[in-house]
Amino acid sequence: MPSAENQKPVALAIGAGDGIGASASMRGKAGFGAFASAKHGLRALAQSLAREIGPKGVHVAHIVIDAGVDMPANHERRRKKFGDDHVDAENILVKPDSIAETFFAVHSQTPDAWTHELDLRPYGENW
Repeated sequence: MPSAENQKPVALAIGAGDGIGASASMRGKAGFGAFASAKHGLRALAQSLAREIGPKGVHVAHIVIDAGVDMPANHERRRKKFGDDHVDAENILVKPDSIAETFFAVHSQTPDAWTHELDLRPYGENW
């Protein structure tokens, strides 16, 4: 989230804010200490903002995307790492349209049942 202080007026005006996390916001892995600490911080920031501006009608959500995104660069990376047999990654990559639909669903929620935290992952993700 770019500068939460700068974002608050916009969030208050439109009544919405979000943070995009990764599984590292929930748990750290060996070799990913810097990434995990940054994502933990984003999660804590989303919680703080939800408590601060939620009562003013702003829905703040922390959405964890626990997968790679289905796009050409990720297919090429997988091809180089695993070979051609692992390029079709439908069960382990999440489609951009699916991410957009989820964000829209969260954005469309009424204040009596807001989601604060949501994990988004394809069925084949090892979590």
